[in-house]
Amino acid sequence: ILKYFLLIVGAVLIFLSFWLAGEALFGELVARACEQYRRPYKLTFAGLAMVLPIVLLALAFFKFANNPLMNIAGVTCLGIVILGGLVGSAGLAQRIGAGLPSPADLTQPWWRVLRGGIVLVFTFLLPFIGWIGLTIWTLVTGFAALVFAVREAKADTTPPLPKVESPNAP
Repeated sequence: ILKYFLLIVGAVLIFLSFWLAGEALFGELVARACEQYRRPYKLTFAGLAMVLPIVLLALAFFKFANNPLMNIAGVTCLGIVILGGLVGSAGLAQRIGAGLPSPADLTQPWWRVLRGGIVLVFTFLLPFIGWIGLTIWTLVTGFAALVFAVREAKADTTPPLPKVESPNAP
């Protein structure tokens, strides 16, 4: 019993740590990912379309089990999906935490991610639905939210086109 308890506590702490690290390192991207969660259906379908080919590619790499380079490539593909999903799903934790406001949010905005992350990670403890369904859904939508947030950030950093004045202007 102690082994399972410690595995669960370890998994909970890993999720919370990655969400807080994502907020600390990529705060602006996490805020953009939080805005993406206004449309969870879009994130679900887009995330499946993005993640499924990468996971299938990783499984194809693992088929060549005798080749260590292929195993490294497979682990790298899965690592990209999982890390991207964790950083992007920090936006979901932030969105949940924003629904639980506190006066401390003004001086310490990371508390939103911690509060929301605790609530979210407790939903993962529901047998089968939480263990598999919600955890995978969170990672898949988190990956899509991160991709959309990065795309938005790149679109915002492009300099505006120079204004061309009309020759007929007064």
